[in-house]
Amino acid sequence: MTGVEISPREAEVLELVGARLSNAEIAARLFISVRTVESHVSSLLRKLEVQDRRALARRAPTSAGAAPSHRAPVLPAPLTSFVGRVSERTELAEMIKAHRQVTAVGPGGVGKTRLALAVAAEAAGEYADGVWFVDLVPVTDPDMTATAVAGALGLGEQPGRDMTESVVAALADRHALLVLDNCEQVVHGVALLIERLLARCPRLTVLATSRARLMVPFERVYAVPPLSLAVDGESDAVALFMERAAAVGWPLDPPLYDQVAAICARLDGMALAIELAAARYPTLGLDGITIALSHPLRMLTGGSRADERHRSVRAALDWSHALLEPADRALLRRVSVFAAPFTAAAAAEVAGIEEGMADEGLIADGLARLAEQSLLVVTASPGGTEYRALETIRQYGTERLAEAGELVDARSRHLRWCLAKATGLAVVREDWRARFDLVADDLRAALAWAAGQPEQRTDAYDLARHLAELTYTRNLTGESQRRYEQAAALAIDPAATASMLRQAAAVAGCRTVGDDVYRLHRASADAARRAGDTAGAAADLATAATTAFRFSTLFVRIPPREEALALISEARELAGDDPAAQAAVALAEAGVLADAFGAAQGPPGNAVPETIARAERAVELARRTGNPLAESAALDALTGAQSWAGDTFAAAATARRRIMLLSSMPISPAGTHELIDALSMATEAGLGAGDVPGARRWARQLADHPSLAEVGHRATCRLLMVDALAGNVDEVLTGSVRFLDAWRRAGSPARSFLRPAATGVAMIHGLRDDHDARREWQEVLDQLGTTPEHTYGYGAVFDAMLLLHHGQAPEALERMAPEPGHVWKWVTWIWLHWYVALRAEAAVLAGRPDSRDRLAEARAVVAGNPVAGAIVERAEALLDDDQEVLLATVDAFGAAGCPYQYARTLVLAGGDHAERGRAVLAGLSLAPMAPAPTPMTTSER
Repeated sequence: MTGVEISPREAEVLELVGARLSNAEIAARLFISVRTVESHVSSLLRKLEVQDRRALARRAPTSAGAAPSHRAPVLPAPLTSFVGRVSERTELAEMIKAHRQVTAVGPGGVGKTRLALAVAAEAAGEYADGVWFVDLVPVTDPDMTATAVAGALGLGEQPGRDMTESVVAALADRHALLVLDNCEQVVHGVALLIERLLARCPRLTVLATSRARLMVPFERVYAVPPLSLAVDGESDAVALFMERAAAVGWPLDPPLYDQVAAICARLDGMALAIELAAARYPTLGLDGITIALSHPLRMLTGGSRADERHRSVRAALDWSHALLEPADRALLRRVSVFAAPFTAAAAAEVAGIEEGMADEGLIADGLARLAEQSLLVVTASPGGTEYRALETIRQYGTERLAEAGELVDARSRHLRWCLAKATGLAVVREDWRARFDLVADDLRAALAWAAGQPEQRTDAYDLARHLAELTYTRNLTGESQRRYEQAAALAIDPAATASMLRQAAAVAGCRTVGDDVYRLHRASADAARRAGDTAGAAADLATAATTAFRFSTLFVRIPPREEALALISEARELAGDDPAAQAAVALAEAGVLADAFGAAQGPPGNAVPETIARAERAVELARRTGNPLAESAALDALTGAQSWAGDTFAAAATARRRIMLLSSMPISPAGTHELIDALSMATEAGLGAGDVPGARRWARQLADHPSLAEVGHRATCRLLMVDALAGNVDEVLTGSVRFLDAWRRAGSPARSFLRPAATGVAMIHGLRDDHDARREWQEVLDQLGTTPEHTYGYGAVFDAMLLLHHGQAPEALERMAPEPGHVWKWVTWIWLHWYVALRAEAAVLAGRPDSRDRLAEARAVVAGNPVAGAIVERAEALLDDDQEVLLATVDAFGAAGCPYQYARTLVLAGGDHAERGRAVLAGLSLAPMAPAPTPMTTSER
């Protein structure tokens, strides 16, 4: 490591790589972009001369200049000291060592959170991957539990799986302690999540705090006792009171010990109650506190509604509440509806309903008085002073609202406030993300309440719709889909239901969940029928059928062809003369009836003219509707038809038309889904036509698309494919780190569209003679499975390139033994020109007597393709020993953006040119080429 210069930022990245954080997690931790992290990782790979991320992680301790250690605990910083509880800390620490899941149980205010934090901080050094703390206070929906945990872990939405899977994948191999605080209001969600975590994360320990047991397998319960009142002459309760009183500037003399002990005893040793009492000491004194506590405690001891869990905390809160002026009491209970920190302005809107309370200045004064009495926490934020009620106090305030008969009115005002906030967030500004995050928990809480109130159904629908739109913009696509479906369930008008289900289907498409797209379009068709919209129902049914063949790789269960045909038949009957419905039906017919649907089971029926005619009709009908999304989908069908016909250049031109059509579309779930697909198709079609720079440009747009930020394997797969074919080695090495990390964190999905990228990366490592790395990527390919495309398409192309590099022309020719006409066009439409050109070159270098004929056939197939055409020209120049033509192809490869073929041609040219070529290969970090055999000339034959 001596002499290796690593910047401070690289050192930070290296340390986090060593801690096994993903690029997305590192970016979130260091407040930089994922692209910047990728750049630092690539630089570190080069500087430290290691081949992959695993090796880089092993170098992390010494490279970063620090001894290996666990990550710093991700724990809230306590604002006050932790007092006493020596035995409790020891007991709980021993329990989490012995058991994988421990729940610290006790009444509100007993001190569960502080005890858990203290134990977690002390135990942090025993967990290699650190301690993670998740505050579940803002979570009101059990289904959002995993989302809260994901937020604490720095995870985002990953299309194709829910948040629970994301959390499980992130923690699967971690040796960590996860602290889940305040579980009582989402026990069901926490229980389900913990069961999944315990089953699939063998080195994870979970410490939960709750007012009730979670009732999950292997749970060990630790009952948190009140603070000790007298143990060997010492009292933790008294020590806490004395410390907090001193903190507010009023230290107590030792002779007052007995008086303080009496107060603590009357407060049953409850930590929250003691802290509240100590906070009042400067204004009331011990005598005043004693008097003030007399009546509330007497009333709440043994009464008919005396809940054992709440007795002590309720006593403390009732006491504190009794000391408030009537206006402050009203303010406390009304601000209890806020789930997140709020401002004085927000409180004025939601709480200030009586004369004299709507003034923001008066509200701010009242909030200050509540904060002085420790009933609210005050924090400074960029948006101004914010207030927050602790959860116990919030629950207490809610009960007081109900007792005062104000609960419905307060919740309704809060709902209207949330609706206004959601509406205001519709305009995306630079600070949009921060503004959304500030109110997101309130929006969710308001919706959770309103959804169960029949009289609030209209507002609940509006809020669900807004929240669906906002979470989509926030890239929380899983929640967005759920909110759209929730809005559909809340809608009174069936037409609105259908609209929301269509939006949900579009988001499901962005998430690559084909089964949900299909289900939701069928559901929207049912809703459209109820609304009397037969044309809309027809379009939905046809779209469901189209999805089944157009996005078949995204399905877990592909619907049977007969089912899709039945949907088309029904859609045709309902469409009438509606242009949009007719266009949707035509698109479905262009795919399903042209036999593309059966492609997964065998080659398509050779009705090429009919296939193209149906696709062109679909495009024309879609164009008449004036809907760019419908036209883009129809152009996709035409791209497929042209590829089946072997018209590579027409397919590429049609794919480019889609990009132009969609480039000015506003952001929407349907638009994003269509654009991502269009970019994918344009990349592949451009590559098939030899437009490497164009293909790379579109692949780069995919890799940088915000919707794919957290799914690096899907984002980078096509860019890796292009860079591997071109020979952009550094880009492949950098991108493959992101791909592999994201793929593993996603649960290593066996998606066929990922195979070309993995095959290309494996080839690059083969060209580098990096056998260990190539073996690792071969293992990835084994997990992805073998497909016909690998056998006849990209697999043959990448294998042939590697074999030719090593001088194994006969083996390369054997790898591409099938005649091009015998290889299914639906497999090789991207790869046909590459296949034909490399096959011709292999024949020349292998000395095949029919090389001249093969070259002639190849030239006819690849005419117009700058890369494949140059490969064929190079092969013929080698056969004819024509040095001038051979060197002309060097420039052709340079202009086409193919540095590997550029260098290979120079080596094949021999002499001084070969020296230049070897230098270029070395600059690309590739191993030297094996000497190529000299082809037989025409005279020798």
